[in-house]
Amino acid sequence: MTGKNFNLDSEQITGIINCALNEDTGTGDITTNAVIDNHAKTKAVWVSKQKGVISGLTVAEKVFRRLDRNIQWIPAFKDGDAVDKGDVLVNFEGLCRAVLTAERVALNFAQRMAGIATQTRKMVKELEGFSTQILDTRKTAPGLRMLDKYAVASGGGINHRMGLYDLAMIKDNHIVAAGSISKAVERVKDLNPDVKIEVETTSMQQIDEALQAGADIIMLDNMSITLMKQAVQRIGGRAGTEASGNITINNIRKAAETGVDFISVGALTHSVEAFDISQQIEDIF
Repeated sequence: MTGKNFNLDSEQITGIINCALNEDTGTGDITTNAVIDNHAKTKAVWVSKQKGVISGLTVAEKVFRRLDRNIQWIPAFKDGDAVDKGDVLVNFEGLCRAVLTAERVALNFAQRMAGIATQTRKMVKELEGFSTQILDTRKTAPGLRMLDKYAVASGGGINHRMGLYDLAMIKDNHIVAAGSISKAVERVKDLNPDVKIEVETTSMQQIDEALQAGADIIMLDNMSITLMKQAVQRIGGRAGTEASGNITINNIRKAAETGVDFISVGALTHSVEAFDISQQIEDIF
C-alpha cells in the first residue's frame, strides 16, 4: 500500500468537473448573466475561515479555467499545506461572470477535499511516534474517488486500493461463498497470481487459516484492543496487518500501540466535514 501518483490533468478529472458544472449551470446562470456585463473583469480572493490543511486548489483552478481559460490564478499555498484562519489561499483575476458562475462548484470541490485532508492530518498526528500508517477505504462519494483519495494523500494518509481491480480483498461474504478462507485465497491466486491478497478476519482461527493460505495482508476487523494485540503477536510479521472498524480519533493511538502496520478509517471520506472557505470579490472593472 503506497501513496498514488494522481494525474489531475486526466480525462477523468475533466469529466468530473464538466459534470459538476453542467449540473449547476444547466442552460445558464440566469442571475449572473443578468447582473454582470459580459466583458466585466474582477479580482477575487479565497480566504480560509478556519485552521486546517488545504486540498483541492489545483482542482478549483481547473473549474475556473473551464469557464475562463485566461484566468490569472496565484495561489499562496499548495495542496497539503497547513493554513490558519484568515489566510488568503489564492488571488485570482478573470472574467467576472466566470468567477461568479464557477464559484460554488469550485468551492464544493475544495471544501470537501480540504475537510478530508484536515481530518486525515489530525489522525496522522495522533500516530506520531508509531510506524503505523493511516489508510483510506472505498467509502468515497460516488464518482469522486480520485479526488477523495487525493485529499487523503494531501493530509498525509496512505491510499488503500483505488477499486476492486488493484488488490484482492477477501471479505466475510466471499469466504461464505467460497466455503472457506483457504478456498477463496486459492481461487484468487489461480486467476491472479501476481495480485496481493488481503483477508478479513475476526478470530484467531481465521488468522491462522489466512496465514496458512498465504495471505499478504490480514485485516483485523472490529477486534477489541486486547484481541488485536494478541493477533499482531500471533501473525508475527508473516503478513501485513490492518486494523479496521470503529477506529476514531479517541482510540486510534490505542490501536497503534498493538503494533498493527495500518489502520483504515472509512470516516475520512464517508463522514466529511466541509472546510470553511470564503470567496470574496475585491474589485470589478
